[in-house]
Order: sequence, then C-alpha cells, then structure tokens
Amino acid sequence: MSQFSHFNEQGRAKMVDISDKSSTVRTAVAVSSVRMIKEVFHKIQQHEIGKGDVLSVAQVAGIMAAKQTSTIIPMCHPLALKGVDISFNWEEDGNAHILNIQVQVKTKGSTGVEMEALTSASVCALTVYDMCKAIDKGMIIGPTYLIEKTGGKNGDFHRASDI
Repeated sequence: MSQFSHFNEQGRAKMVDISDKSSTVRTAVAVSSVRMIKEVFHKIQQHEIGKGDVLSVAQVAGIMAAKQTSTIIPMCHPLALKGVDISFNWEEDGNAHILNIQVQVKTKGSTGVEMEALTSASVCALTVYDMCKAIDKGMIIGPTYLIEKTGGKNGDFHRASDI
C-alpha cells in the first residue's frame, strides 16, 4: 500500500507538494439544486425578493466562492482560475420547483479544480436559500456532486449518470 500523500512523517495533515506536477488545462463541472415551494419560485421569477435579483446575486456569489476556495478548504491550493461559468435551469416536481445549478471551472495549472466547482455550486445554493428564507425556511439544498473533471495525472472522470 502506498503512503498517503496528505500526511507528514508525524501522521499530521499537510498540503501536498505539487511543484513537480505538469501544468495542464483542467476543468470540472459540478451541480447542486434548491427545492422550493411554488411561491418562492414565482417571487424569484418576478424579481419580487426583497434582497434583490436572486439568480444574479447567486451567480456572483458562486464566482467569488470558486476564487476563494483555498481560503475555506484547508488543504486546497490557491489557483489562478481561467474561467467560471454558472448556469441555472428550473424543473417542476408536483407542488415544488427545483432550481438546478451547474458550474464549470477551468484553469491551467498543476492541480485540479473539482473543489472550486463544488464550492461554487454549494455557495450558489446557499445564497438562494439565504435570499429566500424569509418566505420558506423549508427549502432543500442538494444533492451537490461532481459531474466531470478533465486533465491531470489521474485522467478524466465522467459520471455515468445523474444521481
């Protein structure tokens, strides 16, 4: 069994040294969702949420979160991101509406951007919750998961199907 790379000689956590890794183009796509009552959906669509344009604010929050991932996830390396693209789409499920969030993050570097994509998707969903919680505290966030990642020594990952 190979030695774990995230522990030092004392068995304590460390940030992995990536200085010898090749710089390659790396992408990651992550998703999350927010399930809400019809009233919240309509107020978002009609721009009637008192805190502002929910999707615009969530999009900016998601971009900011991707750029700040290394400040909140202890072992993540700070990365110079080359792009963050966030899209939203709606689906109806009985009396509920689901906001689907998809985030694509891209860089050229020595380590992947999966955590940046996942953090961004999570913060988008949390921002929607924060802006709409006065109407519905029962909103449900998630699932949040990685759809795909490309680049790097370990190769590409593509989820076989949605969860």
